[in-house]
Amino acid sequence: MRAQFVLSEIGVGLRRNLTMTFAVIISVALSLALFGGSLLMRDQVSTMKGFWYDKVNVTVYLCNKGDANLGDNATCAKGAVTADQKKQIEADLEKMPLVENVSYESADEAYKHYKEQFGDSPLVASVTPDQMQESFRIKLKDPEKYKVITTAFAGRDGVHSVEDQRGVLDNLFSLLDILNKAALGVMLIMLIVALLLIVNTVRVSAFSRRRETGIMRLVGASSFYIQMPFIMEAAFAGLIGGVVACVMLGAGQYFVIDHGVALSEKLVLINFIGWDAVLTKLPLVLAIGLLMPALAAFVALRKYLKV
Repeated sequence: MRAQFVLSEIGVGLRRNLTMTFAVIISVALSLALFGGSLLMRDQVSTMKGFWYDKVNVTVYLCNKGDANLGDNATCAKGAVTADQKKQIEADLEKMPLVENVSYESADEAYKHYKEQFGDSPLVASVTPDQMQESFRIKLKDPEKYKVITTAFAGRDGVHSVEDQRGVLDNLFSLLDILNKAALGVMLIMLIVALLLIVNTVRVSAFSRRRETGIMRLVGASSFYIQMPFIMEAAFAGLIGGVVACVMLGAGQYFVIDHGVALSEKLVLINFIGWDAVLTKLPLVLAIGLLMPALAAFVALRKYLKV
């Protein structure tokens, strides 16, 4: 009988404050969708870092005759790299414990790759193989320690420059991190709006049923029993908002990543997260959607419903 009464009171409260309940559901859904999206964005950035950092190389470019003639690099002022210098550089690279492997690219190979990459450019006709730089491409066991190579070989005789491909990726990941923080900021704003709506909804509901709660107080009903319908109303609305947020996250994965827009097929160079990452976030979204409104309602009732 008590359970039936509580459920009937929940239904009455939801019907009386239908528009505010709908606003709570939408606010909770949007805030939780942004929350889940920010968690997925963090997973996506981590996945991309692991995928790309494992593939990037550190490249040590060697001096050629053109560099020596131009005189724009102090380490190349003595002329092109010598055979002994190349052997010594390669030997020193292979001795370093953080180096996984070292591959050499000659000027002719660099020219071939340049033609393959920029074959349609009119500048290709003006470039000759002797203008290309020989280089050593280094695969590191730990890509995070790329600065060790730069410190050891930058400014060395025969070395024109040391280039790490992580620099371009770091700029991309910095942008993604900023976007993720912006999403979290919007999520916090929406969360505050949702909490304020929940508090107002509970206050209006408590005021509209002040006669019923007064009678229940007179017949000796406990505080918990009187407060339970209001708390359950907020929890139910929050749970629906959480379900809507889960649907939005699942739809984003299905229509944006896997099908529809199909970014996973169009951007094959990006290793996108899968459904396993999405599904692991859904229980957390639902739990927050259920508990957050219930706690907000409980706190609000202590002020607006004196029992």
